[in-house]
Amino acid sequence: MKLEKVSEEILNSIKNQYMCIVIGECFVSYQGRASSKLPRGKRLIIFKADSSVSIHENRLVRPTNYMTNSKTSCTTQTVDKKEELKLLSKNKAKETLEIIFYSVDDINTYDLPMSNDLRLSGSEKELNDALMDDLSFLEPGLKPINQQQSFRKGVCDIIAEDRDGKLVVIELKRRQADYGAVTQLKRYVEQVEKIKGKQTRGILLAPDIRKNAMELLQSYGLEYFSYDFEVGERSKIKGIGKSQQKLGDY
Repeated sequence: MKLEKVSEEILNSIKNQYMCIVIGECFVSYQGRASSKLPRGKRLIIFKADSSVSIHENRLVRPTNYMTNSKTSCTTQTVDKKEELKLLSKNKAKETLEIIFYSVDDINTYDLPMSNDLRLSGSEKELNDALMDDLSFLEPGLKPINQQQSFRKGVCDIIAEDRDGKLVVIELKRRQADYGAVTQLKRYVEQVEKIKGKQTRGILLAPDIRKNAMELLQSYGLEYFSYDFEVGERSKIKGIGKSQQKLGDY
């Protein structure tokens, strides 16, 4: 397949906010808060309407590497008399993801509707697992790092990193959050910040929160997101909403 044509199709799909799936032989390099390289090999690359790029291999559920909120450029070049396609994705966090295609087996674009509904069933643990797959609906650029992190006095649901490099502790509740949920989140935030030596935020995610708990949460400078949650054989998150600002935003 002509790489120049592949380049045109990828750029057109990004412009029109389509999903674009590319399968081909490529080399991948990431530079940012860390650095990594994937040697030359056949992989599947997905470009989505939310400006994310993800690299998949024929193993694991999650992508081998990915980038969110990126801007991608495509250029063709000739190296040792062989044509190559270079894709360079950058974001505001000064991360770069470089993909060099040596050949492309297949490319397809799809005009898929975007939806914020997340449908799942079962326990809080299953909900937790689903959130680990994608936190971007809470906040652009939010990346999961760890799940069910054990501390001396409890287990933190999710630890993530935001696009500014700050750690984010996320505590998930299926029912109304109370005073204890807020103090629990504050304790986890303090422990993560102490252990990692990095500025750490805290997010409480629950269908509702008591008034005194909200007042305490605001005094601590923590954040709260509400969601509509139907409990039953099939559980459904119908929407996410940030219900209050951080103290620094006032």
